[in-house]
Amino acid sequence: MAEYTDAHGRGAAEEIPELSDGDDDDLDDDEEQWQWMEEDSQPVTCLFCDRVMSSVPAVLQHCTADHQVNLVDLIRKHNLDDYGYIKMINFIRSSKYDPACLTDLPAAPLPWESEHFLQPVLQDDPLLQTDPEELCGSEAARVAACPLSEPKTHDALLQRAQAAEERARLSEEALARAMDDLHKLRLLAQGLVLNTETGRSGNLGTVAELREDEDEAYFSSYGHYGIHEEMLKDKVRTESYRNFMYQNPEVFRDKVVLDVGCGTGILSMFAARAGAKKVIAVDQSEIIYQAMDIVRSNQLEDKITLIKGRIEDINLPVEKVDIIISEWMGYFLLFESMLDSVLYARDLYLADGGSVYPDLCNISLVAVGDTQKHQDRIAFWDDVYGFNMACMKKAVVPEAMVEVVKADTIISDSTVIQTFNCNTVCLSELEFTSDFCLKITDTTNCTHWLIMFFSYFFLFHLLLHQVMFSTGPQVTKTHWKQTVFLLERPIYVKAGEELLGKITVRKNKKDPRSLLVTLDLQDRKQTYSLQ
Repeated sequence: MAEYTDAHGRGAAEEIPELSDGDDDDLDDDEEQWQWMEEDSQPVTCLFCDRVMSSVPAVLQHCTADHQVNLVDLIRKHNLDDYGYIKMINFIRSSKYDPACLTDLPAAPLPWESEHFLQPVLQDDPLLQTDPEELCGSEAARVAACPLSEPKTHDALLQRAQAAEERARLSEEALARAMDDLHKLRLLAQGLVLNTETGRSGNLGTVAELREDEDEAYFSSYGHYGIHEEMLKDKVRTESYRNFMYQNPEVFRDKVVLDVGCGTGILSMFAARAGAKKVIAVDQSEIIYQAMDIVRSNQLEDKITLIKGRIEDINLPVEKVDIIISEWMGYFLLFESMLDSVLYARDLYLADGGSVYPDLCNISLVAVGDTQKHQDRIAFWDDVYGFNMACMKKAVVPEAMVEVVKADTIISDSTVIQTFNCNTVCLSELEFTSDFCLKITDTTNCTHWLIMFFSYFFLFHLLLHQVMFSTGPQVTKTHWKQTVFLLERPIYVKAGEELLGKITVRKNKKDPRSLLVTLDLQDRKQTYSLQ
């Protein structure tokens, strides 16, 4: 049976800022407040035993009398805000903590500080629906406790609602600040590990800072078989990896290999068949469960270990690996920012003398002249069934397109704008600015857009058989196609002229897996998004 390990994200304990916005004065008579709370009573299970009581106040009295634990005193002693109270309740329910130990807890650290304890242990737990400020006698609780027959009942209820709304707002702000602090702590810890163990690139990218829930959409897109079928049927892509490994078995013989983003496990199986001693295949998407079946079906479970999780969140069963293999390339090469994860794995797990494959990649630009396509995509908006919709161009042009471009529309030589060596490149180098020069080769008198394609290579000096492929428009098409940057107005050029420009590539701060590409071309400047 294929080995499988669940991934658990690592967190850091922290204190959430105090949220209380009311008085901290005690009520003179807790019984009056508990009497008011019983109006909306419902069955509540005790925190320390299996008894079910008729209301929250009944449970509190029971805990005090039978278990010698006064929850109100605990709230006051540790100055618990809404989230601290919730975490305390869930901690007690989940850990079956000894009641006697609760009263002797130090001021800090508290055993329930982990964000894990925000997850309810009991669904619809009435204790979690109780406001700790009301338990401790805030002004809002005293106002709400006024008899309904008094003249100021409406004002009291309004004040209670406003107070609750304000508490909710402050709680949301505090939680956001706390989560930001948690990310910073995690980033700091990971950065220290990288700097200590590798000394190669101590800077983490924004992808590594994403929480698992923030990254869910990306990995969910790879959970369906359709996208994997498309990639597997891309013979240029898949056979290049296969040929590289099968033609260079001496590179893989008796080596430990890490496959980052393994998908269906095809690269892992190539590596195993090429002679690898052990292959560790990592993927966060649900497709890994099919990969487990595939590995078993091919009797490779003794060599391939499958781990579900993000490479940034898991611990590998080995300290170091000899080879990292990954098919991380996205549109425009860098779209999806999966290279960030490969570099993270490289800096943390790759042994001295090891290598990342493919090891060299480049991005190229070329000019296109296609009057009909320009008419269909841009000029079309000037007259749509007799209506002027030219304003739509401002929305259409900035969206980079991915499509197959006809080779006969190319009107310039291609030029390489950036090259990456995956064994040495740093995260900061994945955002760059580059000048370029496109030499016009065609007699067509205008340029309608620029396109980008990429190439990558298996070029390590030990290889007997070096392998490469390109996603350019003049070779066999791949599922990556080409990335197209439309020009709102054509640029008029002649054969032999040079089209000079500058390109800037950076991550989108709102979504670090997407890209923003800015082209400075003659007297115009346009930013395009890939998302």
